Amino acid sequence: MLKHLYIRNFTLIDELDIKFNPGFSVITGETGAGKSIILGAIGLLLGNRADIKQIRLGREKCIIEAHFDLSKYNMDAFFNHNDIEKDMEDTIIRRELTASGKSRAFINDTPVQLALMRELGEQLVDVHSQHQNLLLQKEDFQLSVVDIIGKDKQAIENYRKEYIKYHQLVKQAEDTKNEIEKNKKNEEFLRFQLKEIDNVKMEVGDQEKLEKEYERLAHAEEIKSALYETNNLLTEEDNNVVENVKQAAMQLQNIKEVYADCKELSQRLESSYIELKDIASEVNNIMDSFEFDPQRQEEINTTLDSIYALEQKFHVSSIAELIQIKKQIAMQIDHIDNSDDVLRELEKKTKAQETICRNKAAVLSGIRTTAARKIEIEMSKRLIPLGIPNVHFQIQITTKQLSDNGCDKISFLFSANKSTPMRPISQVASGGEIARVMLSLKAMISGAVKLPTIIFDEIDTGVSGKIAEKMAQIMQEMGNNHRQVISITHLPQIAALGSSHYKVFKEETAEGTVSYMKLLTDEERIREIAQMLSGSNITQAAMQNARELLKPILKN
Repeated sequence: MLKHLYIRNFTLIDELDIKFNPGFSVITGETGAGKSIILGAIGLLLGNRADIKQIRLGREKCIIEAHFDLSKYNMDAFFNHNDIEKDMEDTIIRRELTASGKSRAFINDTPVQLALMRELGEQLVDVHSQHQNLLLQKEDFQLSVVDIIGKDKQAIENYRKEYIKYHQLVKQAEDTKNEIEKNKKNEEFLRFQLKEIDNVKMEVGDQEKLEKEYERLAHAEEIKSALYETNNLLTEEDNNVVENVKQAAMQLQNIKEVYADCKELSQRLESSYIELKDIASEVNNIMDSFEFDPQRQEEINTTLDSIYALEQKFHVSSIAELIQIKKQIAMQIDHIDNSDDVLRELEKKTKAQETICRNKAAVLSGIRTTAARKIEIEMSKRLIPLGIPNVHFQIQITTKQLSDNGCDKISFLFSANKSTPMRPISQVASGGEIARVMLSLKAMISGAVKLPTIIFDEIDTGVSGKIAEKMAQIMQEMGNNHRQVISITHLPQIAALGSSHYKVFKEETAEGTVSYMKLLTDEERIREIAQMLSGSNITQAAMQNARELLKPILKN
């Protein structure tokens, strides 16, 4: 439950520091006094978008901080999972907004992303404002009510796992079909491309080999001349380098016995002679075998031109990439040739997965049908005391195509009179009737979800008198069940039943209009209720009437 709210420099609020009590509390105040401002501040704590215009004029920073007691709500998992220090009896949520536009969020003094604050906020506070009555027109809200009461979370998770697989198969089949149709339109061109690549017989590494061979053939004369000159320098008769080294080695060999220092030099010259002789032989062999082949050069040139043309056409730079493209084209053609088999196999898998989904959806539908009957009975019990004695409330469940939430289409049907046929609630219910329906639904939902705090913002629109009192009793009952209920109201019948009564008011100061909020004493409550009954001119009768309305509360 919300224990304490601190607001500083937020729109018309200079500083507000107020404690909240458990049970059912009410907030009253004249229109424009600042009740919506307080709700706006709470909304920021729940992760709503901030606007620097919300900072009080002339201030650099606004702070909103709330303390919650969560000791009865088993929320340890959230804090453990997000590695946030926890104090379940005093959980602190803070939002700071600066005039420069920076917004920061904290949970127990740990900086967090706004999304995480929003995730926690959804588990702490439910703010029901008048515009939320429009949710009754939305099928997803009606479905969520049934699911909450049905407590079918596990069944929904089981279904969604299978639906995701089914949806992926449907998409895969559709994509494959589109690809095959596209490929069929390009089939002739694809086969031409495949033949074009196939015509150039090539393997990985061929391009580099051919380029090296072409380079040799292009410089044949230069290579032949260098080999000839090298051979002459090594072996010509007048200056035979090989023979000269041999003779030098022999000269040193002859004196090694008498001059030991020459022994190693002799051995080195002998090794050099052997190496040079081998080199001379290889040079001679290469020179004899090397021939210029213009026809081969032309063949290589033609092949390389074809490779370069293909690489340019397909925007690649190697044969390896061309081979990969060839595989892709071949695969596309293979899909065309085997398209019927591929589609049949995908269709078979999709149908099988669809059957699994429908079975899971049927389980979900069964749970929802049971929950719907329970809601119908409960809603009738709740709405009759709220001044709709001839109410007919029915949840119509029809079948729709498989979707991420099953195959059930939910519609709330309503009639307030015996002679009026039931129709969708948004078409036939008045504003006051919708308010009573929403309060009854919220009362049911709060019991199933166990939210710590529920705030009703003028849910009493369109009702008065005894009906308002009955609505207050429902909120009072909700507040007595380990839950905190806060109602912002203009009706004295509702305000009188709150165990705590807060008033929002504004005053003109030297710095402009400032909104305040205070917890009323018993005497202040009597006067506030009397003013709500009679207006600004408070009569004695109004005061007496206020005391009568407050008698059950003030006795306690």
